[in-house]
Amino acid sequence: MRFMKLRMDGNTMNNDKEKTTTLKHRILTVTGIVLSIILIPMLIINVTLIVKSYTNPEEVPSIGGVVPMIVLTDSMYPKIHSGDLIICDIVDAEDVKKGDIITYFDPKSDNDAVVTHRVVKVIDKDGDVSFVTKGDANNTNDDEAVTEKDLIGVYNFRIAGAGDIAMFMQTTPGLLICVVTPLALLIGYDIMRRRKYDKTNKLETEVLMAELEELKKAQNIKTDVTSSEDSSGDIEENK
Repeated sequence: MRFMKLRMDGNTMNNDKEKTTTLKHRILTVTGIVLSIILIPMLIINVTLIVKSYTNPEEVPSIGGVVPMIVLTDSMYPKIHSGDLIICDIVDAEDVKKGDIITYFDPKSDNDAVVTHRVVKVIDKDGDVSFVTKGDANNTNDDEAVTEKDLIGVYNFRIAGAGDIAMFMQTTPGLLICVVTPLALLIGYDIMRRRKYDKTNKLETEVLMAELEELKKAQNIKTDVTSSEDSSGDIEENK
């Protein structure tokens, strides 16, 4: 009975440890999944944009017909904030209408600067479409109209603050902190978890084998005692 009680107490402690370990594992797993959902798409976007910017330096990099852009000013505040990541759809100039927010090459810039402003007027001269634009936070319209060739796309939605993160991830410290370190930690944890799991299984196997040996010994002793008793009974009968 005492042996059984010790076994039951030991099983209870093992179960508690297993529950604690499982909870920790679930928390770390969920954390890893969340980080992967956030970081991996941003990493893919960054890598794609960098590669395309080198392969097609004269074009704005796009992914699957959409153009991700990082906002650097508050000219469209409060609709769009500085540091946001905006997603623009590539469309034809004929599909742009008054009130749309468009992204375009700045007509008055010599270094291919990109601007995102709202269309306040659509001008159509014999099929040549252009747009008068204005930032929501600005008091006046932009100086020059945006021509069809300068149009990049129409604003779809924004991811608040993601632009700052994307820019940081393009730096060496950003890659180390946001990508390399989390991946290294996840891989290291998985290796440690597997080793601990193997070690626990090995220990449990050794304990079970030891218990089987004890049971075998106990069974052998019981068999020997029974045989001795039978032998004694035969001797008495012979007498």
